[in-house]
Amino acid sequence: MPAAAARERSSSAGLLSIGQVLARLSPDFPALTSSKLRFLEVQGIVTPMRTESGYRKFSMADLERLRLALTLQRDHYLPLSVIRDYLADVDAGRDPATPTAVPPPSIVPAPRRYRRDELLSASGAAPQLLNDAISTGIITAAESYPEQTVALMRSLVALDRHGIEPRHVRALRQNADRDVALVEQALAPMLRRTDAASRGRAGEVAGELTRRLDEVRSTFVRAALDRLLS
Repeated sequence: MPAAAARERSSSAGLLSIGQVLARLSPDFPALTSSKLRFLEVQGIVTPMRTESGYRKFSMADLERLRLALTLQRDHYLPLSVIRDYLADVDAGRDPATPTAVPPPSIVPAPRRYRRDELLSASGAAPQLLNDAISTGIITAAESYPEQTVALMRSLVALDRHGIEPRHVRALRQNADRDVALVEQALAPMLRRTDAASRGRAGEVAGELTRRLDEVRSTFVRAALDRLLS
């Protein structure tokens, strides 16, 4: 064994790799990733030693320090700057009080739901227009409807003024279903994973793909209209 490798192995004895730290903390912090551990290092929460090859090695004290920081962040909603200052006081031999917890964000009110009569009133739609939208599959009949259905009905009202009826736009619903299938196919690798980070990333990518598909569709429509009006 080369001398450098022997020294590196000897100096790393009893220390943990980033993967081992992640394995020990993940049961209590399922959303934790190696990227988050590296971010905590950048933020000055922990300073692992480095081997001659540049690999991070964490002591048991580093492990417990990370556990404390993650607990303060999760249970007390503390920003990392406050946690860092608290740990600095501990390092200096002081006995600081546990930082005052920041109250959790206020609960977001439940989205409003609209009964049939409220939907008609809010959108300005005639009952027959709603019936047509339901019969063509543009809207699914329900006891109550979300805000997005109100917005959809308002659009149908505007289209109806120009003679464009729900049966004429039924193909748009079918196109939307195909768009969803495309997005689902693209997200398949992320959706197969159950960790919170992958799910969050899937939501971001879904939003981005939806915007891009809307842009492509709008471009096609504008180009066709330009040819029509030129």
